[in-house]
Amino acid sequence: MAEGKEKVTLATNSKAKKNHGKHYRKAAKLVKKGRYYPLAEAVALVKKTSISHFVGNLEAHFVVRQVGKLGEVRLPFAGGKKKRVVIADDKVVAAIKAGKLDFDILLANPKMMPKLLPFARVLGPQGLMPNPKNGTLTPDPEKAKEKFNQAGLTLKTEKKAPVLHLIIGKLDQPDKELIANLEAIINTLGKNNIQKLVLTATMGPGIKVTVNQEAK
Repeated sequence: MAEGKEKVTLATNSKAKKNHGKHYRKAAKLVKKGRYYPLAEAVALVKKTSISHFVGNLEAHFVVRQVGKLGEVRLPFAGGKKKRVVIADDKVVAAIKAGKLDFDILLANPKMMPKLLPFARVLGPQGLMPNPKNGTLTPDPEKAKEKFNQAGLTLKTEKKAPVLHLIIGKLDQPDKELIANLEAIINTLGKNNIQKLVLTATMGPGIKVTVNQEAK
C-alpha cells in the first residue's frame, strides 16, 4: 500500500519541481500545507491555482485499497463537445510539426514514441503526450480509441499499485459539473475504498481532498 501512496506523492511533487518559478510559488501559497479541503472548496481552489496559459484539465489522483478494475462510471458532464481522438502516425506527426494540434487525445503505439519525443515541449504542457498511466500509450491504439470515444469511464488502477490517475473535465466547466463528475467517480469507487484523493490542474499544485478525513 505504501507503494501506491508514494506514487501519488511523487506525482504531485514532480510538478512542484518542474514548475518552481514565481507563478507556481505564488499559487502554492494559496494551498494550506497539510489541510484536506472539502470537495467544492478544492475544485474552486484548483481553478485559482492553475498556472497554465491554456484551459487545463482538472486531474484527480486516487490511492485506493485494492488493485485492478474497480468499475465503470458514466460522467454526467463529460466536457460538452465530443473529444477528437487520433492515433499517431506519420501524417499526424507531420501535422504536429506544422503546429496543427487538431485533436484532444493523442494515442500512440510505443514504437511511435521516438517520432513524438521531439515535440514533448509542445504536447506535454497541454496534456497531449501519450502516457501509459492514462491509457494513451498502448500496444493496441485502435482498441483504445474505441474506449476513448465511449462516454463511459473505466476505473482501473495501475497494474502493481492501487493508484488511479483520471481527467475529470476542463477547468472552464462550471464548478457544479466538475463536482458532479467527481461525486460519480467517488460513489463508484466507494468512499471506504479511497485512502487518498489529490486534485490538481494540468499545471498547478496538488490539493488534498476530504473523502473520509475531517477537513482541517
